[in-house]
Amino acid sequence: MDIKEYFTRISYRGSYGKPDLATLTDIFQHHIRAVPFENLSIHCGESIELDLEATYNKIVRKKRGGWCMENNYLLSWVLKTLGYDVTLLGSKVYVPEFDAYADEIDHLLLKVVLDDKSYIVDGGFGMAYQIWQPMELISGTDQPQTPGVFRFVEESGVWYLEKVKRKQWVPNQSVSTSHNVEKEVCRRVYLFTLQPQDIEDFRSCNAHLQTAPDSLFVTKSICSLQTADGIRALVGWKLTEIKYNYKDNMDLVEIRILADEEIEKTLKEKFNITLDKKFVPTNRSRLSLF
Repeated sequence: MDIKEYFTRISYRGSYGKPDLATLTDIFQHHIRAVPFENLSIHCGESIELDLEATYNKIVRKKRGGWCMENNYLLSWVLKTLGYDVTLLGSKVYVPEFDAYADEIDHLLLKVVLDDKSYIVDGGFGMAYQIWQPMELISGTDQPQTPGVFRFVEESGVWYLEKVKRKQWVPNQSVSTSHNVEKEVCRRVYLFTLQPQDIEDFRSCNAHLQTAPDSLFVTKSICSLQTADGIRALVGWKLTEIKYNYKDNMDLVEIRILADEEIEKTLKEKFNITLDKKFVPTNRSRLSLF
């Protein structure tokens, strides 16, 4: 594994000699705009390995993306290589349809300590709840970013991440299936503690999420990528493109349903992904990702 090869993959040409916040933010933003959040392996008959070499080869050499346990595991290696103080943390993702957090840890994120301040670095959540900058670990303070206003709230040692969403302008409203498109809402994202985790702690989670019949990742094929001004996402056959703060504090949401023959070309042109095996799009879950 080679850090310069990784930098080429994410088109990062900046300095990296000093492990400071500016460098961390710059590398992080290049990563989320180059490496998709995706689970396409599950829908191509491939397994997702919880192995750093395998993840490096997949993301850096094959120019694929990955889910949290791939993106953030790779990012932890990158940041440690550059001299950052990195700790793995585990979180439980909020499911709005059930108004509940997951029963078990199902998401990997990173804590980075810089100049006696702690930051959450999470390059593996994807979709519209992906943070665009490291977030300082402080409770009750709004941290505005391009995607919206994020904040942490801490209660009895448990930290909650929330995002205030803008109102959305959906020109072709009829194809939208989101249950909260009209409203500007405060959306819970996940909860976590500061208990350090080891990558081995995620091995059963990694296996469960790609095999359980009711897993979101089994019932939906997902590929999302952050762009300079928003995100694009392919969930099943539905291509959604969002431009943040398009006008009047509203996000522009454009939705199109693709035909089977458009999928391969869309993955290449919109996400720079070429798959080795036959991909079968899937969207059998009622859970909304927006």
